[in-house]
Amino acid sequence: MPEASPIVISHVVELGPELSNEVMDVARRQGEDPETVQMKIQQFRDMIYEKGGCRPHRMDDEYLKKFLRARFWKVENAYKLIVRYYQFRAQNKNFYQGVHPTKLRSTGDEEIVSVAPYRDQNGRRLIVYKIGNWRPSKLPVLDLFRATLLIMEVGSLEPANQVLGAVGIFDLEGLAMHHAWQMTPSYAQKIIQLLVTHMPIRVNAIHFINQGWVFDTVWQLFKPFLNERMREKVFMHGSDLKSLHKHVDPSRLPMRYGGTQPEYPYKRWLEKIKYNEKVLNNLEQLGYVIDPDDINAISDPEE
Repeated sequence: MPEASPIVISHVVELGPELSNEVMDVARRQGEDPETVQMKIQQFRDMIYEKGGCRPHRMDDEYLKKFLRARFWKVENAYKLIVRYYQFRAQNKNFYQGVHPTKLRSTGDEEIVSVAPYRDQNGRRLIVYKIGNWRPSKLPVLDLFRATLLIMEVGSLEPANQVLGAVGIFDLEGLAMHHAWQMTPSYAQKIIQLLVTHMPIRVNAIHFINQGWVFDTVWQLFKPFLNERMREKVFMHGSDLKSLHKHVDPSRLPMRYGGTQPEYPYKRWLEKIKYNEKVLNNLEQLGYVIDPDDINAISDPEE
């Protein structure tokens, strides 16, 4: 991982094609050799055409590169990933078809999910869920999946994320049986697919905090879908914030988790999407509904 850099607070989706020197060093260790990049991309493209396991909506270098980065430039593994990704999309069209991404703010208004405007000490994006704030009677579980897929899709557009990945923190304070009743084996499998196996971005670690006996029941649904390697990415901390701090530096955490950062609402991240034409164009190609008013010449809102 790159050396810890000064904390930068920004909700901007970082789409610049060039990696910083620090991130490029990590990319090289992961198998990204500038001398063989074009060859690997072409091998990947040829394999998609020849095997025919999926029909990607894009086949340009920039798009294919994120699947290769997600699998450390191993072409065969990248091919398996892109097939799984399109299978997931075909099986879960209600996660994105007819969905207005900039209107998925209810999960943020309820403070259920947020995307931190800073990265952890290893340069990874931080996604925080406060499951106890979720009221199933007001917000269907489908909208949580939609919000998560949107985060993963937009996150996979950022080159630094393609190399460094992301970290998920699930705050389970307030988790109750009315939450657990919403969870089925099918939904548990879809969560694993979204966060671990089917998306072109790596979630390097998943941290559970403030979990109680209700979670122990729910966790039994997830176990069948986790192999040993996946389980190594899962960390249970309970109420021990010092345990969490061994993995995520307190300077990169909200104050409620023993950190130094304030809370940042999800809607600030959504606003940056709303004013980013490239992001909206990418989402529209994926089947999201983009209102004409979402793509305009209005300048970005202030940070």
